[in-house]
Amino acid sequence: MSNLITGYNPDVLSCLANLSNDEVFTPPEVANAMLDMLPQELFSDPNTKFLDPACKSGVFLREIAKRLIEGLADQIPDLQERIDHIFHEQLYGIAITELTSLLSRRSLYCTKYPNSVYSVSKFDDQSGNIRYKRIQHRWKDGKCIFCGAPEKEYSRGDDLETHAYELIHTTKPEDIFMMKFDVIISNPPYQLNDSGAGKSAKPIYQHFVEQAKKLNPRYLSMIIPSRWFSGGKGLVGFRQDMLSDRRIRNLVDYENFKEVFPGVDLAGGACYFLWDRDYEGPCTVTNFSAKRESSAVRYLDEYDTFIRQNLAVGIVKKITNGYDYFLSERVSSRKPFGLPTNYEPKSQGIPCHFIQRIGLKYADNKDVDDSKGYLDKWKLLVPKAPIAGQTDFTKPVGFYYDGNTRIANPGECCTESWIVAGSFNTKEEVLSYKSYIFTKCVRFLLLQTVVSQDVTRKNYCFVPDLRVYKGEYTDSVLRKMWDLSEEEWEYIDSRITTINEDGE
Repeated sequence: MSNLITGYNPDVLSCLANLSNDEVFTPPEVANAMLDMLPQELFSDPNTKFLDPACKSGVFLREIAKRLIEGLADQIPDLQERIDHIFHEQLYGIAITELTSLLSRRSLYCTKYPNSVYSVSKFDDQSGNIRYKRIQHRWKDGKCIFCGAPEKEYSRGDDLETHAYELIHTTKPEDIFMMKFDVIISNPPYQLNDSGAGKSAKPIYQHFVEQAKKLNPRYLSMIIPSRWFSGGKGLVGFRQDMLSDRRIRNLVDYENFKEVFPGVDLAGGACYFLWDRDYEGPCTVTNFSAKRESSAVRYLDEYDTFIRQNLAVGIVKKITNGYDYFLSERVSSRKPFGLPTNYEPKSQGIPCHFIQRIGLKYADNKDVDDSKGYLDKWKLLVPKAPIAGQTDFTKPVGFYYDGNTRIANPGECCTESWIVAGSFNTKEEVLSYKSYIFTKCVRFLLLQTVVSQDVTRKNYCFVPDLRVYKGEYTDSVLRKMWDLSEEEWEYIDSRITTINEDGE
């Protein structure tokens, strides 16, 4: 008997949250942390209406039901009457697939079909308040006008899910339930395959946030990837809107995605937020990094690029205040010479740096675009994706070292696998510049904008351009130049790997 009492008895929805990357199910403890951000009096109000517009396991509705059952006990003493009121009048959901509709109903009503004798609250139909409607994409020029899904990938028969989610495939989301909601809370789908090269995918979670705002609830909370902090494919406008939205009262950010979803590995981490329709002011930002927690009240749009770590804000401010020029203006864009990554080497022509395993080969003269004037300069080439494979940014991060960078001579070019970090008239200048880029201080400034394996020119927005580069730069030199305290340096040092350490 004692083994039964003390044995491992996990919540089935916690187990589901660890299964796979296909559908990212929310662990109950995360759902409750999000519910804790809401005013708790909502759970004692029989008129509060809740919506999960992207039901997967039904965990949000189940945990809300638990709180309402307790919170309404005095107002509706009879348990069955209380359950009936909560399930019929307060809890609503939209499932993302037919399977998750069954799972969500099972979690909430204790049966897949709430019109059966097994339902804890009897409904007249088999859906209850958790609906699923098979939606078709609306195609135009080969793409869905709502979510951008490619027609060749998602034009499917009745035997396959369309992944055309109801909330984001309508211009009038308010017509789905024909009612106003006080709270919208969810973990929406994150991305769709966009038929690009390799495993290319485009984010769609931003559409759920935008549609939910159109419903104008009193409160909105969603858990989404943190990549929107620095923009990205389809996220530029969303990032700008989110950072400037003074109704975001709380933002909780995890650098390591696995700290929120133990079974899932996604670069950039995860975050959840509380949007309060009637609030106007700064946001309380809470960071979780390597089990450490810090909170600060600040405006999200203090900089054009969001600095996710509270401890880094003061350091960035101290360093950048004395400069007018930054390396985001010096570093090249993608395809600095117009040559794609898959460009085929030629037998003769202009010496060209291909991917590292190919090395220095040739590009046809007529294919090389030198409109930026890089060709006849000394160039520091750095990889477009220098931290491929690193998803846990709570660990020290490395960017550049001798093994993954190149100094290109005058007359040499490169493919899209590289970007030109800087171009100069002399070898001495490019070597000096390289020493600057290799310092921990500079790489720390890069880290503040990085949420994926790619590092492009926009990520250099906090790195001062010294304009003239002479001699060797070290962290000791920069610490003195930027008046960094011992505490600030220790934080920088803890976040960035040392050159030649751990394979660098």
